[in-house]
Amino acid sequence: MGWLGQEHCPRDSLEYSPGQKYRKATAAGLHIGHVGMKGAGVAGWLSGCLAALASVRGRGRGRGARLAFWGIVTAAAAVGLFVVLVSSPAPAAGGAMPQEAYVWQRSWRPAVREALARAAPRMDGFTCLAAEVQIRNGRPTAIRVLPDWPALAAAGRPVGLALRIGPYRGPFAEGDALADFLAGQAAELLREARAGGVQPAELQVDFDCAESDLDGYRRWVQAIRERVAPVPVTVTALPCWLKHRSFARLAAEAGGYVLQVHSLERPRSPEADAVLCDADSARRAVESAGRIGVPFRVALPTYGYVMAFDRGGRFLGVSAEGPMAAWGPDVRLRELRADPAAMAGLVRDWTESRPACMTGLIWYRLPVESDVLNWRWPTLAAAMAGRAPVASLKAELGRPEKGLVEVVLANAGEADGPPGAVVQVRWSAGELLAADAIGGFDLSGRNASSATFSSPTGAARWRLAPGQSRAIGWLRFAGEPEVKADVAR
Repeated sequence: MGWLGQEHCPRDSLEYSPGQKYRKATAAGLHIGHVGMKGAGVAGWLSGCLAALASVRGRGRGRGARLAFWGIVTAAAAVGLFVVLVSSPAPAAGGAMPQEAYVWQRSWRPAVREALARAAPRMDGFTCLAAEVQIRNGRPTAIRVLPDWPALAAAGRPVGLALRIGPYRGPFAEGDALADFLAGQAAELLREARAGGVQPAELQVDFDCAESDLDGYRRWVQAIRERVAPVPVTVTALPCWLKHRSFARLAAEAGGYVLQVHSLERPRSPEADAVLCDADSARRAVESAGRIGVPFRVALPTYGYVMAFDRGGRFLGVSAEGPMAAWGPDVRLRELRADPAAMAGLVRDWTESRPACMTGLIWYRLPVESDVLNWRWPTLAAAMAGRAPVASLKAELGRPEKGLVEVVLANAGEADGPPGAVVQVRWSAGELLAADAIGGFDLSGRNASSATFSSPTGAARWRLAPGQSRAIGWLRFAGEPEVKADVAR
């Protein structure tokens, strides 16, 4: 799973316009040039065909004219059929669908095993990262991940293995050393899984392929599929691939694919709109995929990024899950996360109606307790049910010793507590001796009968996850007054 949209859809990719140069009717002196297949272009082309037919018929009944006449009729019929096929709605289905999750961690810490066990009763399967291949100067290097096979076997769910391949621009050839290397890696992964007690349900290939290289990619998939048969091979795909005939050939060769409708486009500025998954674009991509007719699943995001910009607003890069990058001084940070309410809306829509060849969802990625930017399990569980998760913040007070009051903020909801929470503490009698904020909060207001604690509104990586609580401040009084606290927003 790459991280930037540009990585998936290189700049050399061209807008696909099928049917270019359909025919030259030179015998009758006619030339039908480049033909676009969108909107008014189709109607204009068909109108041109009718005009050409009239012109040919007006020239007589010679052999050349007759050939041109029937050639134009055939071309017009073919174009009409193509337009009907690409514009007709795909057969629809409805009802609950299987939902799976990616396990993309490279280190199987105890928290990963615990997350797997917690999710297993609700998930229909898992796909774990098993190896990553980097290709430099035509030479491949494999970096192996060591999944916890006993933990995967104990989960009791189908397990797919993911083979990730880094960027490569060719050449591609059937039976070459690179294709043989990849096929060998795939076969070895299956052998390791079986030795660990896991019978792989599929091999998933995740390759950062340029749109112009999809036919070359198909040669790799063919070599891998032949080596690992009868285990099914699927590929991850991007919406920008769907418009290419070469993708239809690739999908048919694999027999199935995962449509990844999430990515991060390079932001133009810190204030520019940015989303990891645009719901409307995802719906359109799924409808387009449905017309191809090859079974597919849809990958939806649960993760987040921290984007960094210099003082002039120039984009510097992103930090994903893990240690925060050392960006240096004067850097503006902006957090971007997958929108659980929008993803829940997609689940509801596709449960009600979806293309018949859409066979399920796969979430990227499995929530782990130690994650900072990823959703927590209650958020994912709500989205899987098609329910928009919401936070439920509550202020709680503790009295660890005489005269001391601790202020705690707790989240009993299904979504992260949003930045900008404000807690107001009030008392009717008693002298306040001292107060302070902790846990990243500010003591933003204080008088003889109240104090206000505020969370930061723009700090990266601030969160109060579902089920979490955090001490945000304290107050020390001369006596033991009655104290109340409420979340103002």
